[in-house]
Amino acid sequence: MNEILQILSENARATPAEIAALLGRTEEDVAREIKELEDSGVIRKYITIIDWEKAAEGYVYAVIELKVALQRSTGYDSVAERIARFSEVQSVRLISGDHDLSVTVRGRSMRDVAFFVAEKIAPLEGVQSTCTHFILKSYKEHGVILTDKPKPKRLVITA
Repeated sequence: MNEILQILSENARATPAEIAALLGRTEEDVAREIKELEDSGVIRKYITIIDWEKAAEGYVYAVIELKVALQRSTGYDSVAERIARFSEVQSVRLISGDHDLSVTVRGRSMRDVAFFVAEKIAPLEGVQSTCTHFILKSYKEHGVILTDKPKPKRLVITA
């Protein structure tokens, strides 16, 4: 199962037939295991990584660090789950250090992100403070390098 997950994490478009050939298994076995992984929630979603700087429409991303009041019965979960429901929110993570939650947000402009934080995140019950960091450039996302440096060409050596 872990071999299938590893292959799909590198290439979400790999077909059961391709995975079966790589692993020396039958296509039916691989398809069944993938279905089980999807049904059990191990596989949550297949994604496409887009370099928005190259696309016609760009987005602004920001990482917002939050200090949150610890809730007696739910810890940080109730605040994190409320924040996760906003469509602008790409990820919410419990972190160690000076802040409690790290929230990645996507908007059309810095102003949109700033208003979202000021109007939707900061006023939430339990949120004590926010610290917004705008992402200026991404070099790597989900294990994919986004910079387009030409690969060095190897010279042919002749004797």
